[in-house]
Amino acid sequence: MNQEEKRELKPKLRFSEFIDDWRIAKIGDFVESYKGGAPLTPSDFLPYSNYEVIPKKAISEGMWLKIDVEKPTYCKESFYKENLQSVVDNTYLITTLRDLVPSGPSIGYVVKYASKKNYILAQGVYGLKPNKTIIPDFLIHFSNTGKYRKMMQSVMVGSTQVHIRNGVYLDLSISVPILEEQQNIADCLSSIGDRITAETQKLDTLKAHKKGLMQQLFPAESETLPKLRFPEFQDAGEWEEDDLSKLSSCGLSNGVFNDPKKVGRGYKLINVLDMYIDTAINEDNLSLVELSREEFLKNKVENGDLFFTRSSLVKSGIAYSNIYLGNSSDITFDGHLIRFRPNKEILIPTFINYLLRTNKVRSQLVARGKTATMTTIGQADVGNVKLSFPHIDEQQKIVDCLSSIDDRITAQIQKIDTLKTHKKGLMQQLFPSVEEVKA
Repeated sequence: MNQEEKRELKPKLRFSEFIDDWRIAKIGDFVESYKGGAPLTPSDFLPYSNYEVIPKKAISEGMWLKIDVEKPTYCKESFYKENLQSVVDNTYLITTLRDLVPSGPSIGYVVKYASKKNYILAQGVYGLKPNKTIIPDFLIHFSNTGKYRKMMQSVMVGSTQVHIRNGVYLDLSISVPILEEQQNIADCLSSIGDRITAETQKLDTLKAHKKGLMQQLFPAESETLPKLRFPEFQDAGEWEEDDLSKLSSCGLSNGVFNDPKKVGRGYKLINVLDMYIDTAINEDNLSLVELSREEFLKNKVENGDLFFTRSSLVKSGIAYSNIYLGNSSDITFDGHLIRFRPNKEILIPTFINYLLRTNKVRSQLVARGKTATMTTIGQADVGNVKLSFPHIDEQQKIVDCLSSIDDRITAQIQKIDTLKTHKKGLMQQLFPSVEEVKA
């Protein structure tokens, strides 16, 4: 290694007491690994048993294993006895296998395991036992760097399932400083990680609070009145109910044909991906499509317009809705969406946006979906859904209440994003920038 390469093995940002070059070593020099069980088939899984599995999806970016306590994964006793691994506290886990789908778990992240339960490891999940030459939290943070992620990409193989062979993973080269510097880096990044975790817990609390309020501010299934009403509306009587189509000012309509040859220029286009977000449609993220002026005017979007997805790969995603609250005059919508423009004389669009995401309305929409290869829904089925609503003054009160929580949720998300950006910037400087993708 020449002198220039040696200098590159020093990070841009260091604690003042450290001056030595980092050294290159193999991951296998620092850890021993043991693999999870044999492939699980659907028949190996049970709704409930005494034998719980750590699945691939439980391992992702971050410090800790993310077990879904509400929907744990169980297996048969026979499978458990044949494939039991001793997963104990202070063990570290990594996934080296994922299905070739967008939602598949990411490969190569290292996380902490801390539980008194006896789990078995699913196929593609490995246990890592670090030795005394590496600080485990340093390895965890390194597994979240962009350089490490590129290294993982370079050694992935497979078509239907993408994976990294255990031997290949252990033979990968990484750069490490002395233990004391490893510890300082781990402590620095872990302190920011702890803040992110704390702020994320606050965000989860806000979301849970909003969910609980919505369950009380809107009527439950088979109910005509909500459990909770503001004092001034206690004696306001029953909520009205009518078909969604009868509450529109101009009927329901499908959008424009999104010609692949005409994208990238023209009018802003609301499409399916803009539905599945927690916030209102963000026009800064919209794609563009070229249309005739006549077709655009026929499908021009206005403030307060709501949209439903017409098809979904999963039934629960059918007729998912969102609202446009901007005032731009150059927005249209995709033909895979159904537009509903509420009658603003009796309905507040934002109120309807909240209402459409309640269990009572969602269950009606999902039940109307027709499943073949995909689940689809038409204008008539969406239009026949029953909506319950109070006087417009009570609608506004509900909107004000929920919007104030949404504002707090948005502020909390921005705070978390700022912390993550700060952490990412630190990581880029606390680890050397030299390319080490060498097997």
